[in-house]
Amino acid sequence: MRVLSRLSLKKVVAASIVAILISAASGEAQEQIHAVPGVYSNRIVFGQSAAFSGPASELGKGMQAGILSAFKEVNDRGGVNGRRLELRSMDDAYEPEAAITNTQRLIGEGVFALIGAVGTPTSKAAVPVAEEHGVPYIAPMTGAEFLRGNARRTVINLRASYYQETEEMVERLTADLGINRVAILYQDDSFGRAGLQGVLLALERRKLSAIGTGIFPRNTVAIKTALLDLRATGPEAVIIIGPYKPTATFIKWARHIGMNSIFMTLSFVGSNALANELGDEGAGVLVTQVVPFPTGNTIPASASYRAALKAYDPAAKPGFISYEGYLAGRLAIYVVDHCGKQVNRGCIDAVLRTGNNINLDGFTLRYSKNDNQGSDRVFLTIIGPDGQYTPLTSLTSTTILTDALHMQKTLN
Repeated sequence: MRVLSRLSLKKVVAASIVAILISAASGEAQEQIHAVPGVYSNRIVFGQSAAFSGPASELGKGMQAGILSAFKEVNDRGGVNGRRLELRSMDDAYEPEAAITNTQRLIGEGVFALIGAVGTPTSKAAVPVAEEHGVPYIAPMTGAEFLRGNARRTVINLRASYYQETEEMVERLTADLGINRVAILYQDDSFGRAGLQGVLLALERRKLSAIGTGIFPRNTVAIKTALLDLRATGPEAVIIIGPYKPTATFIKWARHIGMNSIFMTLSFVGSNALANELGDEGAGVLVTQVVPFPTGNTIPASASYRAALKAYDPAAKPGFISYEGYLAGRLAIYVVDHCGKQVNRGCIDAVLRTGNNINLDGFTLRYSKNDNQGSDRVFLTIIGPDGQYTPLTSLTSTTILTDALHMQKTLN
């Protein structure tokens, strides 16, 4: 009887284990809806590979903070159609090889879509992986042309392109200030070359050419050779295509050796980080942006962003990068909401590519069958003597630039 009891006990235990495993598997199957990766009965999981270390780390942190602010905002209201939105982030340190590895891992872990990538070289490496697996690539922080157009079916761009930013730069310099001696400093990779090409095309449209170009390697601040080369050309303005650390290093050294050109850079630089790096030497630096002024009130989205950011992190300072991340998060929320209860990757195109305006609290996007870029807006800003940004509409009537340049000449 004892032997039979032991055998019976073993059978009971074994049966219980099998039942538990079957129940767990059944529960997971029920939780994940229709085998759509990342979509569960109570949550939807997005993935992000971005720079959280290295010279571009503030860009990744800013995008992440903005996306999470938007997700927290909607989650605190009960989520989207009863589902919470989650974000899994991985650090690629702004290196293409790491971006590939991270993208493969995030897809392998079953995220619904990728969102908020940072950089041209990293996106150039990661997008083919996403395309191979049919995973949406939403709102990367890059304006590179290769991500735009009908061929990139999985890519959904939020921001204006680098060509549009550099066109605005050259227009303001030439039309407003009458400048025609423009030099270019650019990062020696696909990001830098994308910006370089945009500047060259904008100059060519005005029958001008760059009077000099200089390069520096990615993830370094090795700008001194380029600085000396560009100084020798006597530029009235230098357009810089790079992230905040090398850009700030170039400007500080340029001013140290008495180079009083106008310095202009584009949105990818990371505006808050740039101003912090420059300190007292930032006055007069011009930066194009792809989102409205984060502390302004021209559209309701700005106030919504600030409230959401404060709720997510009371110590966080509003800035252009986290605002872009917030709008990226809002775009993801819009898509999931309009997909309804049956969320799948195919519904993204059906929701977005209609040719109709999408209103994110006053920030308007529009996609179509052949256009995967939502916004064409470019905004101009300048760092004032107090280290704070001021929005501009042109350079013709502002005294901020004149005063800032005069102050820098006095300091030099």
